[in-house]
Amino acid sequence: MKEVIATRYITPLREGGSLPGLVEGDDFGTYVMKFSGAGQGGKTLVAEVVVGELARRLGFRVPRLVTLDLDPVLGLGEPDQQVQELLKSSGGTNLGMDFLSGALGFDPLAFTVSPEEAGRIVWFDALVNNVDRSWRNPNLLMWHGDLWLIDHGATMIWHHNWPGAQTSAARPYDAADHALARFAPDVATAAVDLAPKVTEELLAEVTAEIPDAWLTGEPGFDTPDLLREAYVAPLLARVPFLHERIKGLQ
Repeated sequence: MKEVIATRYITPLREGGSLPGLVEGDDFGTYVMKFSGAGQGGKTLVAEVVVGELARRLGFRVPRLVTLDLDPVLGLGEPDQQVQELLKSSGGTNLGMDFLSGALGFDPLAFTVSPEEAGRIVWFDALVNNVDRSWRNPNLLMWHGDLWLIDHGATMIWHHNWPGAQTSAARPYDAADHALARFAPDVATAAVDLAPKVTEELLAEVTAEIPDAWLTGEPGFDTPDLLREAYVAPLLARVPFLHERIKGLQ
């Protein structure tokens, strides 16, 4: 991922529990910043990187991800005490994603998605066990007429309990409340195209994008690279016959 220095804090985005912020970088880009000091912790940022970069390599539209180096002094003028504390606790490496100016939140009652595209997204969400793409909170945007995937912090829940990761990864995926369930997702066709692409080599390439700063101090892992390897195994284990273990679709 490209390394960018945050040069101006613009405004908080009061959506969800992580309280992301809109910032400007030294490359003059505008980014949605997700903070390392947020309550969800660094694992949320790791999930964003692994899932976002994997999605990009599989052909999905996701905002470009960068690392954002934050100097806490940028928050001195922020009047909101909660936001100021968040900025103070997030010095160093944070996550940024391109701000899609003018994008609309996806409404399954207002937009139509083909069974093929719906199937690809549902299959992918099943792979990473995305529990946060429901009709209540789609985490999808419409931008220039295309569907974009965002917000993947609530994925790969097995990385919150590594001893049970393989068991957790083997569980079926319930898509009954998925934002795209109503569009007759063709997950079988999606599996034919996507499953062969999810290889150990591709996953190693993706996990190499995770900054060391977010991987240090994990109990049971002496080095960041050992932890990177641990992210590969559960994902690989989910691929075979994944479409047959997606439940809740008619």
